[in-house]
Amino acid sequence: MLVQSRVCGAKAASANVFPGSHPRNIRDTALPLPAGLPSSFNSPRSWTGSDYANDNSYILMLSQEDVKEIDEALAHINASELPNGVDSISPATFPLPLLGPKLSGVGDELYNGRGFGLIRGLDINKYSVEDRSTIWLGIQSYIASLRARQDKAGNMMAHIVADNSSAIKATHYRHSTSSISFHNEDSGDIASWLTCNTAASGGRCIIASVETIFNVIAKTSPEMIRTLMKSDWPFALPYFRYRPVMYYHDNNLIMNFNRASLMGSASHPRSESLPSLNADQIAALDAIEAIAKATQFEVQTQPGDIHMINNLYLLHRRDSFVNGDEPSARRHLIRMRLRCEKRAPELPIELQDEWRPAFDGTGDRLWHLMPMPDGFYPLRAFSL
Repeated sequence: MLVQSRVCGAKAASANVFPGSHPRNIRDTALPLPAGLPSSFNSPRSWTGSDYANDNSYILMLSQEDVKEIDEALAHINASELPNGVDSISPATFPLPLLGPKLSGVGDELYNGRGFGLIRGLDINKYSVEDRSTIWLGIQSYIASLRARQDKAGNMMAHIVADNSSAIKATHYRHSTSSISFHNEDSGDIASWLTCNTAASGGRCIIASVETIFNVIAKTSPEMIRTLMKSDWPFALPYFRYRPVMYYHDNNLIMNFNRASLMGSASHPRSESLPSLNADQIAALDAIEAIAKATQFEVQTQPGDIHMINNLYLLHRRDSFVNGDEPSARRHLIRMRLRCEKRAPELPIELQDEWRPAFDGTGDRLWHLMPMPDGFYPLRAFSL
C-alpha cells in the first residue's frame, strides 16, 4: 500500500504541478537521463506527504522510564570529570542502556529509511539551559558521532529566533519571520533542531523527498535532471565555486543547494560581478520548489521536540510565523549539524570540500547555549 501511494503521489505531482508550471522545459525531443541513473527511485525515502498523513511511526515517544534514564544519565555526567568538555559527551559518558538502542534506530531511519524522525516527551522547562543542552547532545550522540562547526568562527549551535533589530537581521532567514523556500544546509548529513518555543501561529517545519522530486522531473522532463547534475551552477556561499545541485553518487541520490547562494537574497544581494543563472537553471529551481510543495510533509513540533532530517536526501523549509507577546509564544529553535561515521555514505568530491572544514576537528568550537550577542555569529557576506 505504501509503495502504491508513493507512485500515485508522484503521478499527481507530475500531472498537476510540473507541466502547467514549467511548459517551456517540456520539449518534443527530450534528452535521456544521464547514463547510470535509474529511471525512478522506489525506496523508503521516496515518500510524499500523504504517506504520513495518518502515520506517526516517525515519532519516538519517550516513556516515563526513558525520561528517568535520561535524568540519571544527566546526573551521572554532571558528577563526572569531562577532560574535553562538551566534546566528551558521548554514549560512554551519557549512558542510556535501554533508550540508546531506540535512538540508534532513529539513526538507521535517518540514513537508511524515510530520512526524518522526531523524539518527543522531554519537558525542557524543568531543566536549566545547561542541562537541556547536555541532554540534547547526549541524545544526539547515539544517532550521530560527529558535530559540525557551522561557520568559520566555530559556532556549534545556531539559534533560530526572530530579530528585527537591524535591516540585515530582519531579512536574514535565521532571524526573519518570513517563509523560506526549500533548501539544504551548507554541510552536515543530519540537521537536528531542538524546539524551545513555538510561535503563536505558523513557523511549521516542512520537508520534501529528493527522490520524489527526481521521480516527477525524470518522468516529465529528463533533460532538467541533466541541468541539475551539470557542474556549471555558480554557488557564491560560503565561497564562490561551480558545482552541481544534484548528484547520483555511490547509489545515493543527493541534493545540496539554497537559493541565496545561487540567486542572492534580501539580506545578501548578489554581486553584479558574479555569474547569473541561465533560464534552464532558473526553471529547474522553480520546478524543485513547486514539486516539493506539492509533495511536502509538515512536521508538527512542540516545545521539547527534537526533530532531525537527512540533509542529503531531503529538502526543508519553514513557513512564515507570528510571535506572541509571551516568551513561550516566541519561536526559538536551536540547530546543529551532525554526521554518523558508521552510517555515512561516501560524498561527492565537491561536497567533501564543504564537509571537511565543518567536521575535521580543527579550529575553534564555540557553544552559545542561548541566542548569541551581535558579533558572535556574524551574518556572512558574499566573497570571491
